[in-house]
Amino acid sequence: MTSGHIAYSLVSSKHTKAMMFRFCALEVLLLVVLMISAGASGYEVPMKKADPPKMDPIPVSPKITQKVYLDVEIEGKKKFSGRIEIGLYGTICPKTVKNFLALCLCESGTGVSGKPLCYQGSTFHRIIPNFMIQGGDFTNGDGTGGESIYGLNFDDESFEVKHNRKFLLSMANAGPNTNGSQFFINTVKTSWLDGKHVVFGEVVKGESVVTMIEKQGTRSGEPNTVVTITGSGQLDIDEDEEKK
Repeated sequence: MTSGHIAYSLVSSKHTKAMMFRFCALEVLLLVVLMISAGASGYEVPMKKADPPKMDPIPVSPKITQKVYLDVEIEGKKKFSGRIEIGLYGTICPKTVKNFLALCLCESGTGVSGKPLCYQGSTFHRIIPNFMIQGGDFTNGDGTGGESIYGLNFDDESFEVKHNRKFLLSMANAGPNTNGSQFFINTVKTSWLDGKHVVFGEVVKGESVVTMIEKQGTRSGEPNTVVTITGSGQLDIDEDEEKK
């Protein structure tokens, strides 16, 4: 190959590379123009459509068949005393309600433990802010005891009522079908307890007292001070409560 041919080949190669570079640049430019045009015309990258906001149905309270009260006292520099009034769902949970009512009335004698079947004098031994207040262990006072009027324990009666609002009364337990005398009142919605704890009543008056008790709690559940049930009993049902 002569020097002339070599020179021509080099020039031709450079020309080809230049043409290819220009062609690629033109393709990129056209792609950018198309993307801008598509955006201007309203085309967007497909996105998963968000689900509409959901709300729980408005909770409907079951019929209140009986009403009881718990008088409580909180120890401290300034003693606090107040009353919690509770409506009971006797139609849905007649056996559970009968037990709780009897323990409030203190008229069932002594239990298997040899102690009176009565809430009076017992404490709220477990209090967790933004969760619940728990009491009803009148035998040991620390959450390990308590018993029902039927013996030590009785079965779960109904999970019909859900923990879909605060200030509901539920049975505390150590697992399925281990209800005794311990109970709790939730201070927030606690849906994760549905199907595990029987709801059988609601606070109808004295929510501020429940809140005051809640303030005595800790994350561990150990109360900062002693909260005692000093009295308990039954009350007449108001007309507006009967209509529920």
